[in-house]
Amino acid sequence: MSKIKILIADDHPIVREGFKQVLSETTDMLVADEAGNGQEVLNLIRNNKYDVILLDISMPGRSGLEILKELRNEYPKLPVLIVSIYPEEQYAVRAFRAGASGYLTKASAPHELIAAIRKISKGGRYISSSLAEKLTYYLDIDAAKPPHELLSDREYQVMLLIASGKTVTEIGRELCLSVKTISTYRTHILEKMKMKNNAEITLYAVQNQLVG
Repeated sequence: MSKIKILIADDHPIVREGFKQVLSETTDMLVADEAGNGQEVLNLIRNNKYDVILLDISMPGRSGLEILKELRNEYPKLPVLIVSIYPEEQYAVRAFRAGASGYLTKASAPHELIAAIRKISKGGRYISSSLAEKLTYYLDIDAAKPPHELLSDREYQVMLLIASGKTVTEIGRELCLSVKTISTYRTHILEKMKMKNNAEITLYAVQNQLVG
């Protein structure tokens, strides 16, 4: 029986080890390679063949969503499962719009991860029951877009970090970007959402259940 060849892309070695431990207990899956950042993902995929990519959203430099969009352009049929620390209501809709085959949080049970990989490797989509109802609304092209839907993926990521109370310097360090770049993103966020300061961003995020 041929095994499902998997590439794990996450910048935390301990997370990759956790995935490998879970997947090693299956008889039909093989972790073929690992990547710690977006460029490594692209380099590996261009030189090797995989059946499924496990991709984290938050990685140094280019985000998982940016990498996902590039993969969709180059390898439109390659199944990508987003596995993220962020809850579904924050990023799942954007992930599916960008071309993900499935979305799981890192808090998901191991059996759910295995089920998701098996399903998307056969060309299906994996959507948890809790996410299905949200997607029905958000993916409706006729649905009125809330203000945060006007933001780019990177602007949205910065907005959530601002709303969580992090400073521009802390956000820059986390995303491996300069303070000046983060400040520019913040300016765009305020302009697009017609807001004046970080307090308004935080209040909006809390009211819309984007942060806890």
